[in-house]
Amino acid sequence: MLPEKEDRLPVALEQRDVSVDQRMFSPSVSRNSAPILAALKRVLPTHGAVLEIASGTGEHAVCFAGAMPNLTWQPSDPDADARASTSSWIKFAGLKNVLAPQNIDVCSGLWGVEQTGRFDAIVSINMIHIAPWAASLGLFAGAGRLLRAGGLLVLYGPFMRDGAHNAPSNAAFDAALRERNASWGVRDIADLQQVGAAAGLNLRETIEMPANNMLLVFSRGSA
Repeated sequence: MLPEKEDRLPVALEQRDVSVDQRMFSPSVSRNSAPILAALKRVLPTHGAVLEIASGTGEHAVCFAGAMPNLTWQPSDPDADARASTSSWIKFAGLKNVLAPQNIDVCSGLWGVEQTGRFDAIVSINMIHIAPWAASLGLFAGAGRLLRAGGLLVLYGPFMRDGAHNAPSNAAFDAALRERNASWGVRDIADLQQVGAAAGLNLRETIEMPANNMLLVFSRGSA
């Protein structure tokens, strides 16, 4: 049984409600949307295209796109139910700057969005700790391919620093994740920096967030 860290769990592991129009409601979104949005407003460009990896229910996509109307938001998720929820949320919100969700497997050599051109930012919330390490490698490799020069890869979730957790609750959460699936676990910032460097991405900023989470901002080359 995983500890109650719902703000760090993906759609597949959260208890959630589903409306008759396929919109799913994540308990964590109401808790973490505001602080994540505040951080994104500061670090993201005011105009451009943003690709979201592992969009989950789609609530974050419509929240962030609605608050930043000059950004075109491209949600994605490998889960069909999540994509259906995101599509329904887009219709419900009536937003014109959110595109139809794409089926992206970050471990794939091609993501299916290469034809759209370079992205100004790629955002991934609560994904890499609940996926195999190969997903982190694929995420950074894809960001290296698809981000424009100076583009940003933004990661949100729990992270370790040099092998140490920043709170006992994170250590317990990490242990529970690894017990559930040995390939999962809270990732170390130092390891991510190494992977990022290999893809041409440098850690630009580490932002402390509520509930012992962090927002990591990587930049492709010079801004």
